[in-house]
Amino acid sequence: MYDEWSEAVDTRNQAADRLAEAARTGKPCPPVRDLIGTARDAYAVQEINVRRAVEEGRRPVGRKIGVTNALVQKQLGVGEPDHGTLFADMAFLDGLPVPVGRFLQPRAEAEIALVLGHDLVGGPFTVVDVIRAVDFALPAIEIADSRVADWDISLVDTIADNASGGAFVLGGTPVPLAGLDLRRAAMTMTRGEREVSAGTGAACLEHPLNAAVWLATALGSGERPLRAGEVVLTGALGPLVPVKPGDAFEARIDGLGSVRAVFSA
Repeated sequence: MYDEWSEAVDTRNQAADRLAEAARTGKPCPPVRDLIGTARDAYAVQEINVRRAVEEGRRPVGRKIGVTNALVQKQLGVGEPDHGTLFADMAFLDGLPVPVGRFLQPRAEAEIALVLGHDLVGGPFTVVDVIRAVDFALPAIEIADSRVADWDISLVDTIADNASGGAFVLGGTPVPLAGLDLRRAAMTMTRGEREVSAGTGAACLEHPLNAAVWLATALGSGERPLRAGEVVLTGALGPLVPVKPGDAFEARIDGLGSVRAVFSA
């Protein structure tokens, strides 16, 4: 029994090291699914690198939810989303240059961000609990990134790789939830003058608040539940778009306004 536990710890550390080395060198690595087989193992790998990041002085500021689209879930053969950690150094300002060189294989996606005014500890939670905990919403562009070469990922690969998190840009005008219909909210994202992605809130687990309820319940009884002041990126509202140096994206979401992610040349 001890040998099996020791082997599991060893392979988790190997997977974490593989992903960390890819991030450090800027050279994508092979998938880690040869080392880990379950989502539980993958979250343990993610946590290894999150703890390393905190020890290095990086500050967690929230969570991102991934795999909220039904087509992506079918592609990966899963029935629920995943989550990763957001750090302060992943946040960039609306319209100001984002250094494209810090990413390996960046892709942009438009999302609805929720900022919490109250903790969500315990659970399970209802949508009413989440609505009462949310202070305001913002439009967001997430820059997804994968340390795994060619985005050759399964569910365990992306979970272990911090849910393929890279960076994010938030709009600057907070909007309270009262009166918003986030399920029907239409999103369009342009690169320059050309539309490159479109969708609605329903593309995110049928409603962005559904994704937030799932996350709050998944984390509520753990070591790091959602806390007041944290940002929650609820999931993509439309297709992901590859990023190239010099690209300028603008996402517009009904009721929330717009946000721009401008990448350095």
